[in-house]
Amino acid sequence: MSTITAADVNKLRTVTGAGMMDCKKALVEADGDFDKAIEILRKKGQKVAANRSDRESTEGAAIAVVNADKTEGVVITLNCETDFVGKNEGFVKLATDLANLAINFDSKDAFLAADFNGITVADKLIEQTGVIGEKIEIGSFEKLSGAFVGSYIHAGNKIATLVSLSANVAGAEEAARNVAMQAAAMNPIALDEAGVDASIIEKEVEIAKDQLRQEGKPEAMLDNIAKGKIQRFYKDNTLVNQEYIKDGSMTVTSYVKSVDSNLTVTGFKRAALG
Repeated sequence: MSTITAADVNKLRTVTGAGMMDCKKALVEADGDFDKAIEILRKKGQKVAANRSDRESTEGAAIAVVNADKTEGVVITLNCETDFVGKNEGFVKLATDLANLAINFDSKDAFLAADFNGITVADKLIEQTGVIGEKIEIGSFEKLSGAFVGSYIHAGNKIATLVSLSANVAGAEEAARNVAMQAAAMNPIALDEAGVDASIIEKEVEIAKDQLRQEGKPEAMLDNIAKGKIQRFYKDNTLVNQEYIKDGSMTVTSYVKSVDSNLTVTGFKRAALG
């Protein structure tokens, strides 16, 4: 039987983040084989993950990352169970490292199968579930590409957003960040009118008409008045039509055009915890 030293235990603890006693037991079980001990700890993580599969992981960190040439971005959430873990510096670093890897993949499944320091992302999540003792998982995974892509992460890593613009012009970086901040704060349901599902509009029209009937408006007037209410709905709920949060005299569209007369917002992605 191999002699297990305190240095061996500490080395395994540093690499895995597992507790001292768990590391010592794993090394004893592995007869001092470091790689086998890591595998034993991972297997314990799998057991913990299974035990916690019914738990809700609504806390964590939302991270947005953009590539070097500002033409593509990804936003992910690394979810956990408690705010205490979600605010941990090591947890946020893991989320950021994962986001930097995620930008290379077009789907969540491909990302989860990708190599992350010698194991798959999926296995890393299982490992961390065992180490931390909470259910750890990737929640949101959204990609966005465009002529220029910018990002914004709200304080505390609770919300992260991406915005794409139609051109990489002078001032595009600040404009994209400001519009991404808008999307984080105002939570639009779509980019513009065309992006709103027809069923949502039908529901809003019916709600508007019912309200008007209760106000005693004549039936013949309902359609025209309801159209006005729908325009207000678009203004409140579509990104490009919203009032710009930094200057209420402008819409998001007019703000972007103040940067460059030909500039438009072409897309956005938003991920939030909870």
